[in-house]
Amino acid sequence: MSLLVKICGLKTIEALDAALDAGADMVGFVFFPPSPRNLGLEAAKVLGERVKGRAKKVALSVDATDAELTAAIEALRPDMLQLHGKETPERMASVRSRFRLPVMKALPIETRADLSPVYTYAKVADWLLFDARAPREATRPGGLGKSFDWTLLERLNPGVPFTLSGGLDAGNLAEAVRIARPAAVDVSSGVERAPGEKDPAKIRTFVLAARDVDNALSNKAVKRA
Repeated sequence: MSLLVKICGLKTIEALDAALDAGADMVGFVFFPPSPRNLGLEAAKVLGERVKGRAKKVALSVDATDAELTAAIEALRPDMLQLHGKETPERMASVRSRFRLPVMKALPIETRADLSPVYTYAKVADWLLFDARAPREATRPGGLGKSFDWTLLERLNPGVPFTLSGGLDAGNLAEAVRIARPAAVDVSSGVERAPGEKDPAKIRTFVLAARDVDNALSNKAVKRA
C-alpha cells in the first residue's frame, strides 16, 4: 500500500489549495480552541466544501463532548474523526458507534511503556496515530513540532494501519518512514512559517518528499523480490 500523506491544521483557502494541489491524501482540520490551528465552524464549512472529494477530510478534536463533535461534523462533513485527547477505549467505541464514522486515535509516545495500550485501542479504532508525548506544561497534546524515538515502532503491527506524527518535516521524513514503516505520515508544524500559519511551499515540498520516500521503498522491495 502506498504511503498516505496527511496535512493537518489547515485554516486558510491558500493552505488547503496547496495541500490539495500537491496531492495530499488527507487534510486535517482542528476543533480545539487552545490550538493556534483551531478552526471555527463557519470556516470549517467553507473549507470543507472546497475539498470536493479530492482528499479525505479529518476532524481533529481533544476530549470533545458529543455536542461538540456533532457541531464539527455538521460543519465539515468529515470522512474521519481524529481523537487526540485522553479518550478511553470505551469513549472511542461510543463515538464510533454514535457518529458512524471511521475513528483515528492519537496516542502519545515517549518510552516503550507508552505502547502498552496500543492493542487495546486497536480493537476499537480504524486507525492509530503516534505522536510525541507533550511536555507536562503544554496547553495542547500535539502540534508542538516535537519528535520521538521512531525505533520504538520498529516491527510494530497493531492490526490496524497507523500514522506517524510529531516533528516531521521534509528533511527527516525519509529516515522516519524507513524506521517506523507507517501507513501514513502526518505533518502540521513542519509545514508552517509560524504557529498556525501554513507555508504552501513547505506543504508541496513535504508531499513531494513523501512520494519520493514511498517510491524508493517500493523499488527496494521489488529488487529484493
